[in-house]
Amino acid sequence: MLQTAAMLVDELYFHRRRGLPRWERVGHPVDTLSVLACYALALASTPNEANLVAYAALAAFSCLLVTKDELVHSARCSAGEQWLHALLFVLHPIVLGGAALLWFRHERGLLALLASLTAGFGLYQITYWNVPWAKLFQSRSTTRFMIRSESAGTPRTTTRSRSYAPSPDSETRG
Repeated sequence: MLQTAAMLVDELYFHRRRGLPRWERVGHPVDTLSVLACYALALASTPNEANLVAYAALAAFSCLLVTKDELVHSARCSAGEQWLHALLFVLHPIVLGGAALLWFRHERGLLALLASLTAGFGLYQITYWNVPWAKLFQSRSTTRFMIRSESAGTPRTTTRSRSYAPSPDSETRG
């Protein structure tokens, strides 16, 4: 529950406040997929030594994968967001270890619930941040827009609203 709360703060506050460049819009669902791979293995196999080794390998890969963005985050994120990421990095192996414990206790229902919630979050990440039509729902104050000046006898021009100021290398979605 603590990891879920931290993820929601990261997603609903920090990510929406700063926007996500393309590498994060793609990378975050990949991180979620690495967790789903662990859950899928646990749901699809019996807990034995060989499967435990495979699960441990997937979990270790997932724990390393989620840290891939931190070199860039150090320059783009606030101190509060970096602290929250550190908390998430501590919780990540604990959650995967808890899932392994559920697997060994044959708690398939709870494990399936975790997998379903994680898959739903992954679909949200893909849909909210990556679907092209989503730009239709952006606020006018945070998007590029057309100023139509043909009626004044001048050619159409494109400008940015004054409140839109992403970093030069950023592709944001508000």
